[in-house]
Amino acid sequence: MAIEKLTLGDYRFQVLDEGSGAPVLMLHGFPDSAHLWRHQIPSLLACGYRVIAPDQRGFGGSDKPQEVEAYAVSEVIGDVIALLDHYELERVRLVSHDWGAAVGWTLSALHPERVQQHVALSVGHITSLWKAGIAQRRLAWYMLVFMRQGLAEDIITRQDWRFFRDLWCHHPEMDKWISDLSRPGALTAALNWYRANMDLDTWTEEGWQMPRISVPTMGVWSSGDIYLTESQMLGSAEFMDSQWRYERLEGASHWLMLDRPQALNALILDFFSDTCGE
Repeated sequence: MAIEKLTLGDYRFQVLDEGSGAPVLMLHGFPDSAHLWRHQIPSLLACGYRVIAPDQRGFGGSDKPQEVEAYAVSEVIGDVIALLDHYELERVRLVSHDWGAAVGWTLSALHPERVQQHVALSVGHITSLWKAGIAQRRLAWYMLVFMRQGLAEDIITRQDWRFFRDLWCHHPEMDKWISDLSRPGALTAALNWYRANMDLDTWTEEGWQMPRISVPTMGVWSSGDIYLTESQMLGSAEFMDSQWRYERLEGASHWLMLDRPQALNALILDFFSDTCGE
């Protein structure tokens, strides 16, 4: 895989860029890096696509500013636009997950001319997410811990990361996550995504409002996701002014691309199939 370091604005980013066909941008979330997509990239390349997968700000091999405000989605969206401009790409297909999906939905809402199609994994339209009510907030209780600067870092790492291991159900990816987050400043940078984009006001009110979506979108939710309700993904249909497709993937956790890679790959390629590799 071709991995390079790019300077975009004030920060350096590690970016995987492979293939020469129609571009597909892949945006990961917490606590991952572009390594998350290792089972999807070969499938997309085999179909003739070009894959661009950055380590987002604060993760992997990219810069990790320590200021909370650096991780506001309104700031991070600038990284994506700068990346597309660097490669002189007018439009891309987009695959996004977790916080990457929050960025992906925002890109589709505010810059629809840059997105041809969007596959949103796990996280639905942001307004739908917060309209999901108390059922969703119960599942997202851990975010209240993450908001506590300093204390959260201590809770997460004490006793050989026991809280972190238990929270993510000892997923097989655990050693990779802990290795990455053990780098200097990495854990605080990753947690700052939560701190910059939510507080008690957005927790107790309908704090996140997003425009309607004019980009053809497929939402995929997995039945074993214990952090996000199915209703927040299903409710995304209410905010669509373009094609909307929903798929429920059985037998996978929140990390469906790792747990059921072949099934997810088939869904992505089918959604893109009308112009595969063009």
